Amino acid sequence: MNTIDLRLLGVFDEIYKTRSVSAAALALNLGQPAVSVALGKLRQQLGDPLFVRTSTGMEPTPLGEGLVPRVRAVLDAVDSVLGHRNNFEPSTSKRSFRICMTDISQLVLLPPLLKTLRASAPGLRIEIFPLSEQTARLLESGEADLALGFMPQLEAGFYQQVLFAQSFSCMVSAHHPRIGQTLSLAQFEAENHVVVSASGSAPLVLDREIARQGIQRNIALQIPNFLGAAFVVEHTDHLITIPQRLGDVLQGRGALRILPVPFPLPSYSVKQHWHERYHHDPGSRWLRGVISQLMSQTVSAPA
Repeated sequence: MNTIDLRLLGVFDEIYKTRSVSAAALALNLGQPAVSVALGKLRQQLGDPLFVRTSTGMEPTPLGEGLVPRVRAVLDAVDSVLGHRNNFEPSTSKRSFRICMTDISQLVLLPPLLKTLRASAPGLRIEIFPLSEQTARLLESGEADLALGFMPQLEAGFYQQVLFAQSFSCMVSAHHPRIGQTLSLAQFEAENHVVVSASGSAPLVLDREIARQGIQRNIALQIPNFLGAAFVVEHTDHLITIPQRLGDVLQGRGALRILPVPFPLPSYSVKQHWHERYHHDPGSRWLRGVISQLMSQTVSAPA
């Protein structure tokens, strides 16, 4: 084999990203039969199935997995030569950006971000993925453009930018029968607590520090996200420790009371992370700048 159609490589890359022939066809604006034919041609030229159908989608063979970085290097080089990456106009772009974020980021960032995009880039589409153990792979494969949150596991091998420093607050119902305008350590240890199990790494920081200080916490409910936890706390006499920024958003939006944590806790940095493949991409650079500016404005504004 001396030559190969570059369009076939684009099909290969999209199937790898989506793990689906039909999803790849949709992303490439092609019919599913055309994508199937292209995959068939690649299989014939390379003498390998490249992808096999499994219960989780089209998974790459060892040869297919090994070809991914080489295929992307070719596509990136061609894209650069043709100048595609030098043209991004927010006001007319129809591009879709995929962002991994926690439920807290969805509450804090998404409303001002969408308001800004509606004014300056009305054709853009935003797709949100949850932060998970798959986030690094999504960034590496190009299935996600950005990840926002506290993610120490992404410190190595990824570009990053600090957006703001985050601390903690406690939250109870405004009608709590025992806690009023102040919260003591004795009350903290006596009350039933709600803890969040799957919303980024912030809960791990909290758990580790509480254990280090030997503070007792009666855990009555474990729940996957902060939004559900806030609703539970509002309507019970439970207590939860939450990131301060979430407290700022929820303050005054329900029968809730935000109180200082009655013992010292470290702050942590919320960052945006991205892979090298999108570091020089004008569209991604523009979006990162918008997010950075929005966060700096929000941090400096009164709560």
